[in-house]
Amino acid sequence: MPQLGWQELLIVLFIVIVIFGAGKLPEIGRGLGQSIREFRQAAREAQEAQRAEQAQQAQSNLPDKTA
Repeated sequence: MPQLGWQELLIVLFIVIVIFGAGKLPEIGRGLGQSIREFRQAAREAQEAQRAEQAQQAQSNLPDKTA
């Protein structure tokens, strides 16, 4: 995957400013940040659910203790 240098980032920023205008940038950034937060939260919840399911399966696979 190619990496973006500072020159490429400046070009992308310039294009975004031209397309959306400087007034819209804070709104776009806020929306992007909120989307990233929601994605991370959903990924964290999915991991927790998977761990809980694995723990439940491991618990049900234990042999019964009958003495």
